[in-house]
Amino acid sequence: MNLACIDSCYVRTTDWLNRWLGPTALLLLRIWVALAFWRAGVVKFDDPTGTLFLFNVMYQVPLLPPDFAAVLGTWIELVVPWFIAFGLLGRPFALFLFIYNIIAFTSFPALWPHGFWHDLFTTSEFADHKIWGLMLLTLIAFGPGRFSLDGLIQVLWRRRRRPVAANTARA
Repeated sequence: MNLACIDSCYVRTTDWLNRWLGPTALLLLRIWVALAFWRAGVVKFDDPTGTLFLFNVMYQVPLLPPDFAAVLGTWIELVVPWFIAFGLLGRPFALFLFIYNIIAFTSFPALWPHGFWHDLFTTSEFADHKIWGLMLLTLIAFGPGRFSLDGLIQVLWRRRRRPVAANTARA
């Protein structure tokens, strides 16, 4: 086996991984993180009294009255995950949910019993929020991927623009 054959095999494999495995991983990541937030919203929606109690007693959401924060948090968790799952406006909604996630775990001191800065660098305290944050950060960095509505819109936009570019080149 010569070097050219190894190089060719490597290039084909990486192209295939970039074309199929990367977008599939981003799709699975979007669905996973969207389900986590959506389920939290469903729990809040199913028990509005408990949700109001938590926001009035346990959570310390900055700048917002607790009742308003409870309703807003519930609807954010019920609506935004759909945008993430389908990959529509993927980066902006991933950024929004990333910030929301930070507010969520910093507003609940019981998640970090040994102190925020100490627990921030461990794998045991508020691990779910850290994982969700990393997943959302990945979506912010790489976008929702090819298997998303953003990807479909991008393909349709390119097809729509291609004939216009060809017509202006002929003129």
